[in-house]
Amino acid sequence: MSMFRKPQPLAVLVLRDAPDVVAGLRRALESATDAERPGLERALALAEDSAARPDAELRGRWVRQRLAAAGHEGPADSVAAVKILRAAEPGLTLLQAVTYAKEAEEAEAAEAAEA
Repeated sequence: MSMFRKPQPLAVLVLRDAPDVVAGLRRALESATDAERPGLERALALAEDSAARPDAELRGRWVRQRLAAAGHEGPADSVAAVKILRAAEPGLTLLQAVTYAKEAEEAEAAEAAEA
């Protein structure tokens, strides 16, 4: 095993269809009735908010979902959490699992600071 291995790409892809949803809502607003307009405007605002979220935040959500499914209640960046992530997604390298767990913990800390 070489210590100069090429870094592995991140295994969790963030799929974003929010831009398509935003575009569809904008088209719907163009022909909306007065009764439909408030609901579509609110939906558009929510979709735009979702589209603006960084990939790290979405990966953090993925991590929290996997940990919750396994019944893990401790810190997202603990050794136990990393082990759970690797069991849930066998293709994850140790580095990837640790990176995702740290992102999840950072996102949780940021949410707590905002509250």
